[in-house]
Amino acid sequence: MSGPGEARRRVVLAGATGLVGRHCLARLLEDPSFDRVIAIGRRPPPISHPSLEPLIVDFEEWCRDPQLPLCDTVICCLGTTRRKAGSRAAFRRVDRDYPVALARAGREAGAARFLLVSAVGANLRSRFFYNRVKGEAETAVQGPGYDFVGIVRPSLLLGEREESRAAESIAALIGRRVGPLLRGGLRRYRPVHAADVAGALVALASSADRGVRIVESEEVESLARFTHGEEV
Repeated sequence: MSGPGEARRRVVLAGATGLVGRHCLARLLEDPSFDRVIAIGRRPPPISHPSLEPLIVDFEEWCRDPQLPLCDTVICCLGTTRRKAGSRAAFRRVDRDYPVALARAGREAGAARFLLVSAVGANLRSRFFYNRVKGEAETAVQGPGYDFVGIVRPSLLLGEREESRAAESIAALIGRRVGPLLRGGLRRYRPVHAADVAGALVALASSADRGVRIVESEEVESLARFTHGEEV
């Protein structure tokens, strides 16, 4: 993490009111290496802080001419479900088109680093619609020319959501019991805590990595420890 005398940075966080985004916002605000956190979304975050700057937008309107304040890093925690979106087209808008617009706007605003929450199994050529859209987003956000693109692919997310998702709650309960039995190549399908995904994002934001780095779900917990200065 940053030490005394190191430059402080401005970060744009999209999706700060979501499950991962809330944890990410809290970690960014407690990290002194970030001078300003610009939270872009449909509604303001449920907290206030001297370093927090809410940017309220209608993403449909905003995507027509996407612009962001000057920043160093962009973190995208946007995402929905097919059921909540209402259609395949609407899901693709939220999970692919919005992140792509954010990546383009961030690069225009001077950002050198872009971080994306994707999903386990993301694949541009997948026969499964969800995985294919996630893969399309991963590929597209690499286009604007960032110095570093970090992509985190979590499995089923554990944590308290603002809205109830009965199916996910049941899946999470099963996942907690089955997770320890998933070994080897199946480890990436173990449920992962949203707080650890947020920790991994902040670790990537503070890293010296360049190019593209994909963090699979089984790597999330160990990477998140860097935000607390732990050995891994």
